[in-house]
Amino acid sequence: MTSNDDILRALGRVEGRLTGIEDNVALLRKEVSDEKVRAHDSRAVIHKRLDEQARQIAHLDTRMAISGGAHAQIREEIKTLKETVEKNHDAVGPALEEWKRMKTIGYGISGLIAFAGLTIGGMIAYASDGAVAALRHWLKIN
Repeated sequence: MTSNDDILRALGRVEGRLTGIEDNVALLRKEVSDEKVRAHDSRAVIHKRLDEQARQIAHLDTRMAISGGAHAQIREEIKTLKETVEKNHDAVGPALEEWKRMKTIGYGISGLIAFAGLTIGGMIAYASDGAVAALRHWLKIN
C-alpha cells in the first residue's frame, strides 16, 4: 500500500499541475480579453468609417438634388430668354430693315452731294479763267 507521504506527494503534484493549469487559463482569458478589446476597437473604427461614408453619400445626394434643380431652373431661364429674344427680334426686324434702307439712301445722297461738289468745283475752275480775264479787262489790267 501506499503511504500517506506518497499520497501527499501525489496531491502536491496534482495541486502544482492544477496551479499551472489555472495560470494558463488565466493567461488565455487575458489574451482573449485583449483580443476582444482589439476587435471592439477595430469594429468601432469600421463603424465610424461607415457612418462617415453614409454622411458623405447623403451630402452627395443633397448636392445632386440641388444641382439638378438648379440646372432645371437655368434651362427654363434660357428657354424664357430665347423666347424673349425671338419676340424682340421679330419686333425690331422691320425697324432694322427701315434703318438699312435709310442708310442706303444716305450713302446715295452723300454720293450725289460729292458729285455735285466736284461738278461745281470743276465749273468754278473752268469759269475762273474767264472771270479773271473779264476782271482784268474791266480793271484795265493787261
